Amino acid sequence: MSTTADLVAALKKELKTAQMTYADLAQALGMAESSVKRMLAKGDMPLSRIDAICRALALDFADLARRVADSQPLLKELSQEQERAVVADKKLLLMAICVLSQWTLEQVTTTYRLTEAEGVKYLAQLDRIGIIELRPLNRYRLKLAKTFRWRPHGPVMNYFRDHALLDYFAGGFDGPGEGVLLVHGAISRALAPAFMERMQRVAQDFAQQHLADQKLPEREREGYTLLLAMRSWEFEAFAGMRR
Repeated sequence: MSTTADLVAALKKELKTAQMTYADLAQALGMAESSVKRMLAKGDMPLSRIDAICRALALDFADLARRVADSQPLLKELSQEQERAVVADKKLLLMAICVLSQWTLEQVTTTYRLTEAEGVKYLAQLDRIGIIELRPLNRYRLKLAKTFRWRPHGPVMNYFRDHALLDYFAGGFDGPGEGVLLVHGAISRALAPAFMERMQRVAQDFAQQHLADQKLPEREREGYTLLLAMRSWEFEAFAGMRR
């Protein structure tokens, strides 16, 4: 939830946009200009006063709250507790993966065995966890940055290591648009981060294409999972043969 200080900061911005001076606002509120300046400088006031300022600005409080939410910094990573909450329920984990792909509630319930009531319940849970901001008509806004990643050794990645990796690599990678590359080499440690940046750009390109293609008919789209990885590693069987 946004703090009162966040709301006050947003109000100051709205006052500037509306070109309303402190004197103008003081007159609208029936207060002394010095009192208005002091109130906004402290950044601390009751919600009733914020509501009165909204009326003076002809601004709906809900719109103000939404603008405050939109201005909040996006999460690059969840906490351990947030991730534990996600993996505690398989259906909630499914919904989390779906919202990361920007699926609508209708897409989720049409594709998976979830009722609309269950879908709404899980969207509400993701809102409480902090992954999305749930909006009217079951729409939502992701609160995750483009560089978001699951914690490398957190509950979600551990879950996928235990339950998904073997299933993923059991595929033949020989279908249309499929492939797997295994490249080994020794490179400068200073260059390794540059390769990671390129991989991140590929992942972002894939995510952006997914969003752009949502306007296409479903029959023209296919679900793919892109896995990019790079680490300092040696196959255990080879490491065991080292002198």
